[in-house]
Amino acid sequence: MGFTIGISRGIRDIRSGSRRRNRSSDGTVVAEYTGLWGWDVVPGVRAAAGACSCGRAGCRAPGAHPLDHAPVIRAGAPLDEVTAVWSEFPGASLMLPVGRTFDVIEVAEAAGRHALARLERMGLPVGPVAVTPDGRAHFFVAPGAAAALPDLLYRMGWDAPAALDLRGLGPGTHITAPPSDRGDLGPVRWLRSPAPDSASPPPEARLLLGTLAYVAHRSGT
Repeated sequence: MGFTIGISRGIRDIRSGSRRRNRSSDGTVVAEYTGLWGWDVVPGVRAAAGACSCGRAGCRAPGAHPLDHAPVIRAGAPLDEVTAVWSEFPGASLMLPVGRTFDVIEVAEAAGRHALARLERMGLPVGPVAVTPDGRAHFFVAPGAAAALPDLLYRMGWDAPAALDLRGLGPGTHITAPPSDRGDLGPVRWLRSPAPDSASPPPEARLLLGTLAYVAHRSGT
C-alpha cells in the first residue's frame, strides 16, 4: 500500500508541473508503469538537434528506440530494483515494449482527438492515449490488436489500415512514453493519462475501431 501511495503522490507532483523532469521523477514514473500498470520499461535513446544519441548516421527513429543492450525493467519489479537500474541510465527516454500487456492503434493526432471525444461521449471503454510531438496519437488496446487489425477493419467494411492512416503496433515494436521528449520536436504527452486509482486492462480494439476508422476516414477526405 505504501508503495502505491508513494508512486501516486509522485505522479501527481509530476503532472501538476511542480517538479522538473529529472532522474528522480523519471524513476517515479518508471515505478508507476511497472508497479501499477504492469508495463515493462526499457531505457531509450535521446535526440537533440535532429540527431540521435545512438550515434548511427541516418537513424530512422531519433530519440525513439531503446538503447543498445539496455535491460528490460520487468513489470512488478521491486522499487529498489527500478531505482537502481534507472540510475544507471541518466537522461534516458522511457520506452514501452508493445505486444505483451497492450498493443497500440496509431492514428493522426487530430483524428485521435476527435475520436476520443466521440468515444467518451458514447461511454465506451477507453484506455490510455498518448500523443507524440510529430502528430500521432497512440491508443492503448488489448494485445493481439495489431495482427487482427486488417481483418477487423474488413469485417466492418473499411479499407486497408494504410488507406485510413491507421496503423497497428504489436510485438517487436516500442513506443516512447511520457514524460520523455523527442529532442527539438518536443515531449510525448498523455491525451488521456492512465489513472493510478483505476488501473484496468486496455479495451478490446473492436470496441474503438469503428469510431477510429470513421473519424480517420472523414479526416482524410
